[in-house]
Amino acid sequence: MTRRYDPDRRTRILRAALDTIAEHGVAGTTHRRIAAAADVPLGSMTYHFAGLDDLLTEAFTLLADTVSARFTERLAAAVTRAEACEAVVDLVVDDDWATPRNLLLSYELYAYAARVPALRSVMQEWMGKSRAALEQHFSPETARALDAMIEGLSIHRSVDRAPADRDEVRGIVARLTGTALPLPRQAGT
Repeated sequence: MTRRYDPDRRTRILRAALDTIAEHGVAGTTHRRIAAAADVPLGSMTYHFAGLDDLLTEAFTLLADTVSARFTERLAAAVTRAEACEAVVDLVVDDDWATPRNLLLSYELYAYAARVPALRSVMQEWMGKSRAALEQHFSPETARALDAMIEGLSIHRSVDRAPADRDEVRGIVARLTGTALPLPRQAGT
């Protein structure tokens, strides 16, 4: 029997774990479901990971690292404080950032971290990266408030029947930062 060369298997398993969590929740995630989603033998699960908690921790770490890198990139592109405020607005309202899948995975991570102390460090590191990105433009206190606002409004936007629109979010950001933001230019003006 020949061994299949599969250098990306571990990463594929981690991505499949996130897909499985998004579809079934943490409670419905099993080695068997992840293996099927990753198209790997069930034995690969225990070969690459000490157990399901280890696998879930690494999968959620991958999620946190991926999302925080995009968050950091968006804020790093801002040159002025007004641009940084607009970046914060984008992080709340643009579907590129707060995708339904990422929000769902974030909810699962929050709930899982509340029950599994080892996951709290993943959440704390994610919050630390978010705040560090915000602190490029804002005081630590303001960065903390903005980080909480981004999380809270993102959650609300995913379930609210009338979620805050871009202008409402822009007003909240302006109040939190003490920055007078210009109104967006209307097409044709």
